[in-house]
Amino acid sequence: MSRNPHHEPPANADATTATGLRPDPDSASPSPLRFGYGTNGLTDLRLDDALALLADLGYDGVGLTLDHMHLDPLAPDLAARTRRVAHRLAALGLGVTVETGARYVLDPRRKHGPSLLDPDPEDRARRTDLLVRAVRVAADLGAHAVHCFSGITPPGTDEDTAWKRLAESLAPVLDAAADAGVPLAVEPEPGHLLAALADFHVLRRTLGDPEHLGLTLDIGHCQCLEPLPPADCVREAAPWLRHVQIEDMRRGVHEHLPFGDGEIDFPPVLEALAATGYQGLTVVELPRHSHAGPRFAEHSLPFLRRAAATASPSADHRGEPSATL
Repeated sequence: MSRNPHHEPPANADATTATGLRPDPDSASPSPLRFGYGTNGLTDLRLDDALALLADLGYDGVGLTLDHMHLDPLAPDLAARTRRVAHRLAALGLGVTVETGARYVLDPRRKHGPSLLDPDPEDRARRTDLLVRAVRVAADLGAHAVHCFSGITPPGTDEDTAWKRLAESLAPVLDAAADAGVPLAVEPEPGHLLAALADFHVLRRTLGDPEHLGLTLDIGHCQCLEPLPPADCVREAAPWLRHVQIEDMRRGVHEHLPFGDGEIDFPPVLEALAATGYQGLTVVELPRHSHAGPRFAEHSLPFLRRAAATASPSADHRGEPSATL
């Protein structure tokens, strides 16, 4: 298993894309941020085609969701497949984050099942094993982080029991992350046990603040339910930030939207993110827009580059979440 202890992204300033084109230097963002696009929003494309598309469009990297249609984490020849993907990423000059939010990768009948919180310890172990596999894939790809989330608290499970299960289930994953030198970046997800930034700190303290435990910050989720505006959430999360997902969203409604369809004022968010010195990928996450994934990928990068180059006052859309969460 290869290791990338420094998590250095592949250099791509001079990379020629799959179609022989080079990214237009005039379109490059002056921001230090590195933008990617999630494969969970390109599920109608073969992985090789998706990676070539993103390189041609000028993205810096990809958020690679381990799933049956792209890189199947349960495939018997996973190591060989991972090596091929690593070579392709290097040839295209794309950095990568490994994401683990595939809906039915473990159970064809239960979305995101089984979870780290399930009552059956064997079911929890299946999710833990998936995350350990993801860490190994990430190490072999030279990924800068592995993303995961807690899952929804099962009916009839009290909160203390749920937190205990989460901590116990993640312990082997954190051991694998420490061994591989790849951070585990837990995402606060609306409706989950670990739903907000404050919940991440509960987990961090419960586990004893391990070095390889970090945070995935989803900018849309900040708009959806955090008490602080998204730019302030970025500053609050900065010491633990290991991965960033980005899309538009409305207050109180957990629906991932294309840029411009929600309420977020992006220039101050990206300004705050750049100021933290964050070196990972900022990945567009539009998993429900795969039907037109190439079009949204094409439009998203120019939007982010313009927003990153623009300074404007931070919009404050604080309010009470609706019952639609």
